[in-house]
Amino acid sequence: MQMLDLIFYVFALLIIFSASVVVFAKNIIYSAFALLFTFFGVAAIYVLLTADFLAVTQLLIYVGGILVLMLFGVMLTHKLISVDIAVKPMRILPATIIIAMIAGTLIGIFTTTQWKSVESFNGNQIKTTTNLIGEAFLTAYLLPFEVASVVLLVALIGAALLARREKPKNNV
Repeated sequence: MQMLDLIFYVFALLIIFSASVVVFAKNIIYSAFALLFTFFGVAAIYVLLTADFLAVTQLLIYVGGILVLMLFGVMLTHKLISVDIAVKPMRILPATIIIAMIAGTLIGIFTTTQWKSVESFNGNQIKTTTNLIGEAFLTAYLLPFEVASVVLLVALIGAALLARREKPKNNV
């Protein structure tokens, strides 16, 4: 077993364990902090796959943005901090059956697929994907990239206008 394989298995176990804590923890704060470890593990897997752009995006957007926003929202809401998540056995059984079917399908796919493996790096420089993605955004995909940015800007302005709109007063 190579060192990269061992590192992969460590991070895979971290992801599986922390994701199970996210699902099965009764305290929402524990779930949120376990989600932090899940996101870090996924970013580490991206680094092992030499997908540096996805790893940095995972850290910046999910850990730096979404998870911190969720933690602030949970911690600033005083009534939700001590509330336990309700777990009903009738809801757990169908979810367990569905997850078992999905897991069985994935294991079947993993075992029957002829995976192509790439030899070690052989001392070659690891080529990053950031330059290729940046060049693609600024050459071949410039128009769709700019259209998406304008659409997101319009959605942001629309959300701000809807949030600031005053509600009509009822003179009853």
